[in-house]
Formats: sequence, C-alpha cells, structure tokens
Amino acid sequence: MKVFTQLSIAALASYATATSIDVSKRETPLHVEITATGNSEVKFVVTNGGAKTINLLSKGTFLDEALPVEKVTIFSAGGSKQVPFEGIKVQLLTTGLSTDDFVTLGAGESKDFTVETAALHTLSSGGDFDVFAKGLLPFAEEGSTELAGSLNYESNKLTMSVDGAIAATVSKVAKRTTINSSCTGTKLTTVRTALSNCVRLATAASSAASAGTKLQEYFKSTSASTKSTVSARLTAVASDCGGGSKTTTACNDPYAGCKSNVLAYTVPAANFIAYCPLFFSALPALSSTCHGQDQATTVIHEETHAPAVYSPGTQDLGYGYSAATSLSASQALNNADSYALYSNGESFR
Repeated sequence: MKVFTQLSIAALASYATATSIDVSKRETPLHVEITATGNSEVKFVVTNGGAKTINLLSKGTFLDEALPVEKVTIFSAGGSKQVPFEGIKVQLLTTGLSTDDFVTLGAGESKDFTVETAALHTLSSGGDFDVFAKGLLPFAEEGSTELAGSLNYESNKLTMSVDGAIAATVSKVAKRTTINSSCTGTKLTTVRTALSNCVRLATAASSAASAGTKLQEYFKSTSASTKSTVSARLTAVASDCGGGSKTTTACNDPYAGCKSNVLAYTVPAANFIAYCPLFFSALPALSSTCHGQDQATTVIHEETHAPAVYSPGTQDLGYGYSAATSLSASQALNNADSYALYSNGESFR
C-alpha cells in the first residue's frame, strides 16, 4: 500500500485554461480591485457593492491572510507562460466553521489587504507579469456559519514590473521542512484504510460516470465529454490511492497548513498531500449519511487537486452538496468537492 513516494513537480494549466474558468454570469455584489504597491506586492480592495450584508468565507480562500493559499494567478507578460503557484489548497471541516472563519461586509463596505506574490510564486526571472484574481468565493447567510453557496469574483488585470533580484530575496510562505515517516501507528492504519476506501469508492464512481449515472445531478451534463472526464479523473484517483505513486502522503504538517478546521491540504506544485490531526479525530472512515464528510472522500477530494494524478488539478469552487450542485457544468468538472460528493452519493445508490 502506498503511503510515501518521491515528490514530483508538474506544470500547471496554460494561460488559456486559467483565464477561461467558466464562472457564472450571474450578478455578483463582489468588486475586487488590485494594484501594485511594491516590487512584487499586490494590494487587494474587496468591496460589497450590493444592498445587503454578505458573509464571506475567508478560511482557505483568497481572503485568508494566514494560510499560504492561492490569492492571484500570474503569467509572464503577454500571457505566454503561467508562473506556478507554490502554496497549498486546503480541505475544511465545513460543519465546524466559526465566525472567525468569515469576513462580514455590510453594503458598500470594503476590506483591503496586501499580498506578497513572490512568497507563493517564483518571480526571480524578473520582468513584466500579468496578475489577476478570479474564481468563486463561498458564503454563508448573515449571522450563520453554514455555507449557502458561492459568489463570483474577478479583479482587473494588472501588469506588474518585477525586479527579479529583489523578488528572489522574499522568503517562501509555504516552506517545507524535512519529512520523516510521519504516518505511524494508528495514523498509518487510518491512512491505509482511507486509501483502500478511496480505491473502492472512486472505482465504483468511475464506472457510474461512464454509464452517465447521476451526472446531471452533480455535473449538470451527461455529454460524452463529461462522462469521459469524470470517469477518467476518478480512475486516476483510484489508481493513485491503490499505489500509483503520483503523490506523496504525510501525516505531519511540513507546510504549516493545519490550522483550525483544516482536515487536509494539497501542495499541487509538489503533488504532496498532508492529513491534519482533525482528519483523524473528527471524521469517520466512511460516512453513514449521504453527502456527509468522511476520511475516504476527503482523500478523493485531495487527490483531485494533484496535477500528477490527473491534469489539470481541480480547484475549490464550491464546498458541500448545495454549493457544488449549484455550479455550472464546466465549473463542476473543475471542483474537487464535486468528485468527492459524487463518489459518496454513488455509494448510497
């Protein structure tokens, strides 16, 4: 059974792929403006342009000022090559979120913060770079911590001239330390069981996807291309969980990503998956309820983030059944939780 493998580096998607994230055209109250404030620093101003208060998830999103998660997408000038993101993607325990995991903005209210882009991207080559922020941001209703859906956001595109020598002196936020045999004892047993259950669930879900079963519910399409993509990604996930050696699995926290409510995280640039203490203490091996979180589907979620398993790796566009099934067809194919939920749902069919 695979627990540890060698780190491998995989290229991220092309500029065309990243800029064509099919965010819904629905109206959004979120206005995001970015400006250059230093050699490689970017200032964000996020404004609620709507008429009512919005409660935005900050933990694990671009609003998170503590975790080294993705804030912006960067390309060399002219869009010829994407600069790889070197941080982490986290999986949250969505039933345990607190008010501290959200940012509340009243009508017309703004939040501003600064991001050091060189801490999460290698910009030492210097020159001009195109920078923008785009995606979906989960939200809860005012006064609640239960995720209710996602809002679109898309900033302006900024062209930033970077002095490579200065950028090279910036310390990387997600800096890995030495990894030893961190999965031992009961943790090793738990991980092995989770990987075994991942193989079983992902294999069954792959077969169901090939037949078109429930694809309309979870992926909003039963087209041949949707069947092929969902089935192929889940087959690749099952293969890696079964010992495919595309990812590294760990039970320690070398990238310092195991903050409150974080179950696990993936470093896509290194195809590295870490399982946090909460993964072992808060989740059952398999859920007894449809669409409940468990260890097996958390593994599936994280595996889909790794580009070496199936390229390009997924994003986090919608957490939980309600948000995930509100995505468009193209968004769902790019959403990690859609594959986890589909695998879980198929096991209850």
